[in-house]
Amino acid sequence: MFYVTSKDRIISVCIALSTVIVLFLFASTIKIDNFKTVETSTPNSERLIPIYNVDTEENKIALTINCAWNADDIDLILETLKKNNVKVTFFMVGDWVEKYPDVVKKISEAGHEIANHSNTHPHVNNLNLENNIEQITECSNKIKNITGNETNLYRGPYGEYNNTVIEAANNCNHITIQWNIDSLDYKGLTAEQMWDKIEPKLEKGSIVLMHNGTENTALSLDSIICKIKEKGLDIVTVSDLIYKDNYTIDANGVQHKNK
Repeated sequence: MFYVTSKDRIISVCIALSTVIVLFLFASTIKIDNFKTVETSTPNSERLIPIYNVDTEENKIALTINCAWNADDIDLILETLKKNNVKVTFFMVGDWVEKYPDVVKKISEAGHEIANHSNTHPHVNNLNLENNIEQITECSNKIKNITGNETNLYRGPYGEYNNTVIEAANNCNHITIQWNIDSLDYKGLTAEQMWDKIEPKLEKGSIVLMHNGTENTALSLDSIICKIKEKGLDIVTVSDLIYKDNYTIDANGVQHKNK
């Protein structure tokens, strides 16, 4: 009786050990497969970076205005820019361009730079290469139909970018532009509050983000421009700030001229 009982126990132990070994091997296989999947989805390719600001010895910065909402304040913005003898870069969404063609033409005729901010302002990180290219080309075509000029600068909606987004811009001969200073004007900040966000980071080669269609941007623009000039900095368009060729962009998004 003792022999049988011992034999049964041995058999049970063997079965239990076999089960543990099988489960361990199965789990190991899953980990390996998952690891391979991660490697496949994130290949060892170079991470593409947009331009956030520029390494320059010149006393200049770029002021950029995103256009995606209404156009009620454009006249005041243009009046302020003209008063201060300043040219800036307007990043326009295609839908906005289509809705306000006369405003787009007015901005262009005033001598400001018009750039591409996608066609419908989607989350571009969720789009494939083809759809990203479509977003850029459709917006550029709308702008060209009104101004006669194609765009060559691109800023993704919500500040989003990844390799696919930048590759799409490159395929469309557009340079991808971000910013290193956010005025946070879209939060309804006053001129003083915006300046508190801008001043600490303001330096040669900075790119400042603003928006039209906000509560206080148009009303605050004159004060902000004057304060920037008081720092000894000239305000220029993005194209007048960045290097067009023979440059590198470091991991922080700073554009450097190759020596």
